[in-house]
Amino acid sequence: MNRQSWIYRAYDLYRDGFRNMTLGRTLWLIILIKLFIIFAILKVFFFPNYIDQHAEEGQEAEFVATQILKQ
Repeated sequence: MNRQSWIYRAYDLYRDGFRNMTLGRTLWLIILIKLFIIFAILKVFFFPNYIDQHAEEGQEAEFVATQILKQ
């Protein structure tokens, strides 16, 4: 890859930035832990699969269309 291309320069910028981070690594770790909690744990306990529970097998699209048009 040509070292003057913008893709290489952008990659080099991010690589050097992440390599020299001190506080940033801790912040990224906190962000990743929060994302895991939001998407893995909270989804399982607080957001059930409503369509799967209320629509018949193979009729999911019709169920969604009916629910949207009902309002």
